[in-house]
Amino acid sequence: MFVRRAGFTPHQLRPFNIKCLGVQQASPPNAEPRWPATVALVAIGALQAVLREPLSPGPYWLVLAVIVFLLVPTIVAHRTGRHLLDRCLGYVILAVATAAMCFSLGMMVWRMALHLDKPDVLLRSAAALWVTNILVFASWYWRLDAGGPHRRALKAAHTYGAFLFPQMTLSPKAMQAAGCENWSPGFVDYLFLAFNTSTAFSPTDVPVLSRWAKAMMMVQSIISLLTVALLAARAVNIL
Repeated sequence: MFVRRAGFTPHQLRPFNIKCLGVQQASPPNAEPRWPATVALVAIGALQAVLREPLSPGPYWLVLAVIVFLLVPTIVAHRTGRHLLDRCLGYVILAVATAAMCFSLGMMVWRMALHLDKPDVLLRSAAALWVTNILVFASWYWRLDAGGPHRRALKAAHTYGAFLFPQMTLSPKAMQAAGCENWSPGFVDYLFLAFNTSTAFSPTDVPVLSRWAKAMMMVQSIISLLTVALLAARAVNIL
C-alpha cells in the first residue's frame, strides 16, 4: 500500500536497497577462496623484510606494512561486493610488490658486482628474490587471467583465457567423468605455472595464448635466470 502511494514499484526499490542500504550480494556460485592469494601477498612482504637494507626500498618493514595496509580495504571490498574497488586495490598492491622486487634485484646486481655483500647475505637475498619472483608473477597471472577471479567465478566453467590449462582441452564427457565439469583455475594453478616458469624458464603443461601473458612470462624468466646465473657466477668466483 505504501509503495503504491509513493509511486514506486518493488522492481524500482530492489536496486535501491542493495546499493544504498549496503545489503551484501550473493557470492558467485563458482567463487574460489581468496586466502591463498592473500597469504602469497603477505609472504611477498615478509620476504622483502628478510632482505633488509640497503636491498629493500626503505626500512625493511616498509613493503610488508604497505601490503598489509592495502590488503584490509581489499578484503573488505571483496566481502561487500565492491568488485571494481577490489580489482583496483589488487593492482596497486601488485604494482608495489613488483616495484620493490625490481629495486631489490637491481641493488643486488650492483652490490654483487662491487663485492659489497658477504656470501651468506648474498645467498639469502638471492633465494628471497627468487621466491618473491614466483609469488609476484603468480599473483599477476591470477589477477589478470580471464578478467580476474571474480569474472572467472561468474562463469559455469573456465573455457577461455590467457593460459590453456589441461582441463580446458577435455571434452564435456571427459570433464563430467573426471568430476570437474565446473572446473576453474585457482591461485594454486597459477602458482604452479609461475614455479615452472622460474625453474624451467618456459611453460610446461600450460601453453600460453595471450600476448600479454607471453610478455610477462619472458620477464619472469629473465629475472629468474638473472638471479640463478649471478649466484652461479659468484659461486665460482667469476664476478
